[in-house]
Amino acid sequence: MTTLDTPAPAVPVTLAARAVRAWHTLRSSRTAVIGLAVVAVHVLIALLAPLLTSYDPVANDAGQALLGPGRHHWAGTDQYGRDVLTRVLHGGRYALGVSAAATVLTIALGTVIGCAAALRGGWFDDLLGRVLDAVLSVPSILALLVVVTALGTGPAVIVLAVAVVYVPQVVRVIRGAALAVVPADYVTAARARGEGTWSILRREVLPNIVDVVCVEFAMRASWVVLLISSLSFLGFGAAPPTPDWGLMVAENRTAITVVPMASLAPIIALATLVVGLNLAADGLSKAWGVDRIRKGSR
Repeated sequence: MTTLDTPAPAVPVTLAARAVRAWHTLRSSRTAVIGLAVVAVHVLIALLAPLLTSYDPVANDAGQALLGPGRHHWAGTDQYGRDVLTRVLHGGRYALGVSAAATVLTIALGTVIGCAAALRGGWFDDLLGRVLDAVLSVPSILALLVVVTALGTGPAVIVLAVAVVYVPQVVRVIRGAALAVVPADYVTAARARGEGTWSILRREVLPNIVDVVCVEFAMRASWVVLLISSLSFLGFGAAPPTPDWGLMVAENRTAITVVPMASLAPIIALATLVVGLNLAADGLSKAWGVDRIRKGSR
């Protein structure tokens, strides 16, 4: 029998219970709602881009080059005569598609490795810590350029390169959250029953750190979007004439005094997406109370 002096034993939290809690938290966090709404608008626009404009995002028209905003081209045209608004709308497809794939892979790998390190401990945790320190000592953009230079360009390579750069940071965050769960009674009981590491991770640990994983996903996605756009700006990302925000800024920066919207429009689109992701991450982080875990695991 539980008394006032004896705390009740910790019990595992199911994914269903976490989902219900997440829904109530989302409704109560105005910051998270605004952030997710902004991201949802970007996703919707990217999906409906072919229906929102009648222009071809990659077709050149020298006779329409460097036009200012007008009735036919609301944001003007670039130096190749392509409609700027059309390329911005289609550019969200590349940015969101590649960034989502890279973020999912990064979070998945980082979560599995971080939880495994917290569960196994010992030499595995120590060795992993030294490897992570070595990888994290290299600046992100430099490590990304090395991978892309060695393996070539293309969406698949970029997704892999982003994972290489950001997985160590995710591992540290998730490991810190998992270390708070590993000493719990239900984890000890699962080990006593002879359950394997993967079973304990999936049934006992992961459901109890899913809030940290979700916040990390939202925050990491904003950094991934910026990193991929920076890569395109430097010429190692999307290949011309692919509509991509970073590539658009690089292509039109020399004509910014003539057609400023050709550079400003993709910058505005990128900025609003990043702000939306940051608002979602901050709102969920404060509502779920995971700030302490994140700061303590860096």
